[in-house]
Amino acid sequence: MKFQGTSEYVATPELQMAVNASITLQRPLLLKGEPGTGKTMLAEQLAESLGTELIQWHIKSTTKAHQGLYEYDAVSRLRDSQLGNDKVHDIKNYIVKGKLWEAFDADKPVVLLIDEIDKADIEFPNDLLLELDKMEFYCYETQQRIVAKHRPIILITSNNEKELPDAFLRRCFFHYIDFPSKETMMKIVDVHYPNIQASLVKEAMEVFFDVRKVPGLKKKPSTSELIDWLKLLMADEIGVDLLRDTDRTKAIPPMAGALVKNEQDVMLLEKLAFMSRRRG
Repeated sequence: MKFQGTSEYVATPELQMAVNASITLQRPLLLKGEPGTGKTMLAEQLAESLGTELIQWHIKSTTKAHQGLYEYDAVSRLRDSQLGNDKVHDIKNYIVKGKLWEAFDADKPVVLLIDEIDKADIEFPNDLLLELDKMEFYCYETQQRIVAKHRPIILITSNNEKELPDAFLRRCFFHYIDFPSKETMMKIVDVHYPNIQASLVKEAMEVFFDVRKVPGLKKKPSTSELIDWLKLLMADEIGVDLLRDTDRTKAIPPMAGALVKNEQDVMLLEKLAFMSRRRG
């Protein structure tokens, strides 16, 4: 199984190497990078390219590791016992399988995405060490040892909100997705909008990377935001001439709400425009 990207996902040679190395080593692939650089989409496209199922476990601040294994629905069992339901005698009826159990139970290797692991409690990664290493866990309620039929291909994403434990990092293959170069970005845009006007893309790309270079910007626009911005430019038929206007006294580019996502950055761009007017 070799991943080389897909018609809908442009994967750099370095990213292809990381994915294939992870598969060869049978270790989880830990992906970091700016939000919007395609970490989650990679899992979707990897599953599609391998012709297998994608199981997604989206992590929240309240997520606990055991929820990925299973949960025991004691409330439903108590209610059924009060109603005299016969299924109350089999505890298996009240075991809700988690995403890891689903992946372990699959009849062929699946892609398991553990998305934004850094959102959870600091102990969350450590609580999964044995399960991710040995590919098994014990269900105490049913007294079963659950062993993976096939080792899933595991992708774990992180936005660097908090540091991950060394013991967890030691069990992963790590790759940082660099922000795409202009050449790679051109290929990404071409995947999404194959018939877009080349001159519009060229000028939009100049504006986009200029905005990213602004010192002090709290949130730099990402790949996904560029795609959204181009869609708006095409929908409103924004001309190349408007983008080509190099007047520094103008505050922000047209439809900039797709690129600039907080008031601090808007104020920063407006301040730079004001300073340019004063110098003029």
